[in-house]
Amino acid sequence: MTDGLRLSKAKSSAGILAYRRGRDGLEVLLVHPGGPFWRNKDNGAWSIAKGEIEATEDPEAAARREFAEELGSAASIGQLRPLGEIRQRGGKRVVAFYGEGEFDPARLVSNSFEIEWPPRSGRLQTFPEIDRAEWFDLDTAKTKILSGQVELIDRLAKLGV
Repeated sequence: MTDGLRLSKAKSSAGILAYRRGRDGLEVLLVHPGGPFWRNKDNGAWSIAKGEIEATEDPEAAARREFAEELGSAASIGQLRPLGEIRQRGGKRVVAFYGEGEFDPARLVSNSFEIEWPPRSGRLQTFPEIDRAEWFDLDTAKTKILSGQVELIDRLAKLGV
């Protein structure tokens, strides 16, 4: 299979890098994936709130939908501006937006997913899609976020919001 064919079959996601002005400067909201695989992973495991773009869906609409699904109705985000596109290590295309937001991580209410766990046990278990959300200063966020998404934090910093 050629790289072009592999990339054309890669899924596309849309997401939001929410920011706020904290006591010590700019902070961004990151989410930690739920489920047993990510349970004990921290640095390099966090992400922007994002999810798959449906076939006929506008990327901004998909980003807003995923933001609400992953964080719950307590999360608010204002006007969104394009932050560009990245490709993650596995080839997934992520169309990102940024906007000023407000969210208390203690009010996280994420949607859930079901998988067979433990593997080959025949038992299905339900896990939250997102098990934590937290505001981080930019330097800390760059150590927490997936390596393929660090560029999004760099882009936001260069914009001087």
